[in-house]
Amino acid sequence: MRAIVVQKFGGNPELADVPVPKPGDGEVQVALDAAGVNPWDLKMAEGVLANSMPTDFPMILGVDGAGSVSAVGAGVTKFAVGDRVVGKFLTPPAGHGSWAEYATLPQDATLVPIPADVTTVNAAALPIAGLTAQDLVDAAGLRRDQKVLVVGATGGVGSFLVQLAALAGAYVIATAKPDAADQISRLGASETIDYGATGIADAVQFTHPDGIDALFDLVSGPEDFALHARLVKSGGRAYSTIGSADEAALTAHDITGGNFQSTGRAPELTRLLDHVAAGDVVVPVQSIVPLEAAPAILGTGGARGKTVLAV
Repeated sequence: MRAIVVQKFGGNPELADVPVPKPGDGEVQVALDAAGVNPWDLKMAEGVLANSMPTDFPMILGVDGAGSVSAVGAGVTKFAVGDRVVGKFLTPPAGHGSWAEYATLPQDATLVPIPADVTTVNAAALPIAGLTAQDLVDAAGLRRDQKVLVVGATGGVGSFLVQLAALAGAYVIATAKPDAADQISRLGASETIDYGATGIADAVQFTHPDGIDALFDLVSGPEDFALHARLVKSGGRAYSTIGSADEAALTAHDITGGNFQSTGRAPELTRLLDHVAAGDVVVPVQSIVPLEAAPAILGTGGARGKTVLAV
């Protein structure tokens, strides 16, 4: 089968012909139709899991994937051949990802049915970015009319986060370039800030002198994150998804949160899919490209929404 692989950590991603994986006991084989692209995919290729998870080479890249169950192993009771499913194709050993024509997963992994009203392309764009956004909103315990700032609102996580925060009833302040402001407003932002024209902290301080209730910063380094965190009221919450938070400093200012890692699995993914099926959440797919184009787009920045591979 065709797959996008690296032969070693730090190697060049390439299209290769590899054996079709067979489902073992308790495993499901999925014929993939679409696979999501995330910054995490490049980190895996570079070796982010080298010291924490065994890896098989050639490593098949990709975590997010959607398609149809094509075979099941002994003891599988949750899925049947023909079921449309979406999941996170990352279980030990790593290296058996979704950027391929087929992949296998344990039936108890993060793998769930796709509702009838959701396409496989939209489903494939959900797991990493959507679950991170869902987990952030859950962790913050957002309540109606709370003011939240989303820094990095036009990316994959940010596009979902704006919607889910608005769905929770929050007043969402989002950073976006002027040509993306309308898009972010349609997703639910009550206010947008042009981060290229003025400092984010100064702009928010000017319009909201009493501060904000929560900060979700998806892109800033430590110095800028600290500036943005000063906008948060005592008792509020501030999160960085890229490790930029000084958690001791947050605690000293009576702010909870810190450096955030998503732990969402099947129940949270099902809840997210239900929002999509109901029309409450739009999946912001920016582009769909063929599988063989994956090496060229891996690690490219500046995305607005999600890129999906057509397998």
